[in-house]
Amino acid sequence: MERVEVSILDRSLTLSVDSSEREKLIASVKHADQLMQQIKAASPSLSPERIAIMASIKLASDLMSMESGDGPFKGVQFGEFQSKINDINALLDQSIDELKSI
Repeated sequence: MERVEVSILDRSLTLSVDSSEREKLIASVKHADQLMQQIKAASPSLSPERIAIMASIKLASDLMSMESGDGPFKGVQFGEFQSKINDINALLDQSIDELKSI
Protein backbone atom coordinates (compact mmCIF):
# COMPACT_ATOMS: atom_id res chain seq x y z
CA MET A 1 0.00 0.00 0.00
CA GLU A 2 1.11 3.52 -0.71
CA ARG A 3 -0.19 6.91 0.31
CA VAL A 4 -1.47 9.30 -2.34
CA GLU A 5 -2.17 13.00 -1.86
CA VAL A 6 -5.28 14.13 -3.75
CA SER A 7 -7.44 17.23 -3.85
CA ILE A 8 -11.20 17.07 -4.10
CA LEU A 9 -13.49 20.07 -3.85
CA ASP A 10 -10.49 22.21 -2.91
CA ARG A 11 -9.60 19.96 0.05
CA SER A 12 -6.44 17.90 0.34
CA LEU A 13 -6.75 14.27 1.35
CA THR A 14 -4.26 11.49 1.89
CA LEU A 15 -5.52 8.10 0.73
CA SER A 16 -3.98 4.64 0.94
CA VAL A 17 -4.05 2.57 -2.19
CA ASP A 18 -2.49 -0.58 -3.58
CA SER A 19 0.21 0.35 -6.09
CA SER A 20 -1.62 -1.49 -8.87
CA GLU A 21 -4.77 0.61 -8.26
CA ARG A 22 -3.04 4.00 -8.00
CA GLU A 23 -3.84 5.30 -11.49
CA LYS A 24 -7.47 4.18 -11.28
CA LEU A 25 -7.85 5.93 -7.92
CA ILE A 26 -6.35 9.16 -9.25
CA ALA A 27 -8.64 9.07 -12.30
CA SER A 28 -11.65 8.40 -10.05
CA VAL A 29 -10.79 11.30 -7.75
CA LYS A 30 -10.35 13.59 -10.76
CA HIS A 31 -13.75 12.55 -12.16
CA ALA A 32 -15.49 13.06 -8.81
CA ASP A 33 -13.77 16.40 -8.29
CA GLN A 34 -14.82 17.66 -11.72
CA LEU A 35 -18.43 16.68 -11.02
CA MET A 36 -18.36 18.35 -7.60
CA GLN A 37 -16.79 21.50 -9.04
CA GLN A 38 -19.57 21.66 -11.68
CA ILE A 39 -22.24 21.35 -8.98
CA LYS A 40 -20.49 24.02 -6.88
CA ALA A 41 -20.26 26.38 -9.87
CA ALA A 42 -23.97 25.94 -10.63
CA SER A 43 -25.01 26.45 -6.99
CA PRO A 44 -22.24 28.28 -5.08
CA SER A 45 -24.29 28.57 -1.88
CA LEU A 46 -24.46 24.79 -1.37
CA SER A 47 -22.48 23.33 1.52
CA PRO A 48 -19.64 20.91 0.70
CA GLU A 49 -21.69 18.13 2.31
CA ARG A 50 -24.68 18.82 0.04
CA ILE A 51 -22.40 18.98 -3.01
CA ALA A 52 -20.90 15.61 -2.03
CA ILE A 53 -24.37 14.08 -1.61
CA MET A 54 -25.53 15.37 -4.99
CA ALA A 55 -22.36 14.09 -6.66
CA SER A 56 -22.80 10.68 -5.01
CA ILE A 57 -26.34 10.42 -6.31
CA LYS A 58 -25.22 11.37 -9.82
CA LEU A 59 -22.38 8.83 -9.78
CA ALA A 60 -24.70 6.10 -8.46
CA SER A 61 -27.24 6.93 -11.17
CA ASP A 62 -24.53 6.72 -13.81
CA LEU A 63 -23.43 3.34 -12.43
CA MET A 64 -26.99 1.97 -12.42
CA SER A 65 -27.42 3.05 -16.06
CA MET A 66 -24.09 1.62 -17.19
CA GLU A 67 -24.33 -1.28 -19.63
CA SER A 68 -22.16 -4.35 -19.74
CA GLY A 69 -19.87 -4.30 -22.76
CA ASP A 70 -18.97 -7.95 -23.27
CA GLY A 71 -20.06 -11.47 -22.53
CA PRO A 72 -23.50 -12.92 -21.94
CA PHE A 73 -24.74 -9.73 -20.26
CA LYS A 74 -23.78 -7.44 -23.14
CA GLY A 75 -26.08 -4.41 -23.25
CA VAL A 76 -27.71 -5.14 -19.88
CA GLN A 77 -27.74 -2.19 -17.49
CA PHE A 78 -26.30 -2.77 -14.02
CA GLY A 79 -29.58 -1.69 -12.36
CA GLU A 80 -31.54 -4.13 -14.53
CA PHE A 81 -29.07 -6.91 -13.75
CA GLN A 82 -29.31 -6.19 -10.03
CA SER A 83 -33.11 -6.28 -10.22
CA LYS A 84 -33.04 -9.67 -11.97
CA ILE A 85 -30.66 -11.06 -9.32
CA ASN A 86 -33.02 -9.84 -6.58
CA ASP A 87 -35.96 -11.54 -8.33
CA ILE A 88 -34.03 -14.81 -8.62
CA ASN A 89 -33.08 -14.64 -4.93
CA ALA A 90 -36.74 -14.10 -3.98
CA LEU A 91 -37.75 -17.15 -6.05
CA LEU A 92 -35.04 -19.24 -4.43
CA ASP A 93 -36.12 -18.13 -0.94
CA GLN A 94 -39.74 -18.98 -1.75
CA SER A 95 -38.75 -22.42 -3.08
CA ILE A 96 -36.68 -23.16 0.01
CA ASP A 97 -39.58 -22.17 2.26
CA GLU A 98 -41.90 -24.48 0.29
CA LEU A 99 -39.42 -27.35 0.57
CA LYS A 100 -39.16 -26.83 4.34
CA SER A 101 -42.91 -27.27 4.69
CA ILE A 102 -42.90 -30.70 2.96
